[in-house]
Amino acid sequence: MLNIALIAHDRKKDEMVNFITAYEHVFEGHKLYATGTTGTRIMENTKLNIHRFMSGPLGGDQQIGAMVAENEMDFIIFLRDPLMAQPHEPDIIALLRLCDVQGIPCATNIATAELLTRALDRGDFAWRELVHKYKPGIE
Repeated sequence: MLNIALIAHDRKKDEMVNFITAYEHVFEGHKLYATGTTGTRIMENTKLNIHRFMSGPLGGDQQIGAMVAENEMDFIIFLRDPLMAQPHEPDIIALLRLCDVQGIPCATNIATAELLTRALDRGDFAWRELVHKYKPGIE
């Protein structure tokens, strides 16, 4: 079971809901996290159970970022709206930076989300289970 975060900017929420609905069978065996409204919208349209954090601008991106920093997130689908300025842009950049630092796959558009989801369905993320198995404790 992997930890997967789902984040979508306002103009990408419908796209996220449609995508997750199409791949509900892939995501149902995993622990799902999402920022506020995105998580609510997905749960309203699927049978998936999602742990919801705050809305992105209110700290949800940072809450997910904390899990990434602790290497507790296995992959993220973050459908960003590159044509709209975001008031919490520094939080977004920080989250993407943490993904790069920790080597966490992060899809920022639907094409990459499709590739990562198909890889998840094939079992290509089994290496993440080893990361968790051999994660050193805090000393």
